[in-house]
Amino acid sequence: IGIIMDGNGRWAKKRFLPVQAGHRAGMKALHKVVEAAGQMGIEYLTVYAFSTENWKRDKEEVDYLMELAVEYFIKEIDEFDRKNVRVRMIGQRDRLPQKVRDAAVTMEERTKDNTGLFLNVALDYGGRDEIVQAVKNIVASGCKAEDVTEELISKNLYTADLPDPDIMVRTAGENRLSNFMLWQNSYAEFIFSDLYWPDCDADFLKWVVEEYQKRDRRYGGRK
Repeated sequence: IGIIMDGNGRWAKKRFLPVQAGHRAGMKALHKVVEAAGQMGIEYLTVYAFSTENWKRDKEEVDYLMELAVEYFIKEIDEFDRKNVRVRMIGQRDRLPQKVRDAAVTMEERTKDNTGLFLNVALDYGGRDEIVQAVKNIVASGCKAEDVTEELISKNLYTADLPDPDIMVRTAGENRLSNFMLWQNSYAEFIFSDLYWPDCDADFLKWVVEEYQKRDRRYGGRK
């Protein structure tokens, strides 16, 4: 499952709260959804935490999001390890503050041998940027044009060792991908919800799975 966690700001605005309060509420919602995913036996969960375009936001908000990312990694590390969750950060790392990178590496190292839910946190991530980086890696390897395949491109993405998502979810009533996992979502089932992300919980995830179970996946063929 992939999730575009949208609506933190609108959730806060509706309650006459600062946007930071919405982001903190969103972090609490993520805790609930990750816990539910592990209990439901979901194997892979990728969440869109900060995009390559989010750098355009006010510095105060960006700085707060970076602090929140550090807090999330530090706060959740013991529980993730105890619950057999493996965590990895995907996206560019060189533009992130050093403290974010350090916290992410600590989380990754601590949970790398866990065999339960595989949680991918997309930070400074952009789908187009990911494909560009993959192409650069392929060109740098000296690969000939005739040897380029879909499989080769997939092997050079951040998600090289992961299956493509079965479900792509977006909250807050928006019906677009916003540059998230463009290559991987070729055959994902899209599920959109009007709920703001801070209002999402275990019942929300259960609803997502139930909606998915109603879909008829044919991958271009017929049944």
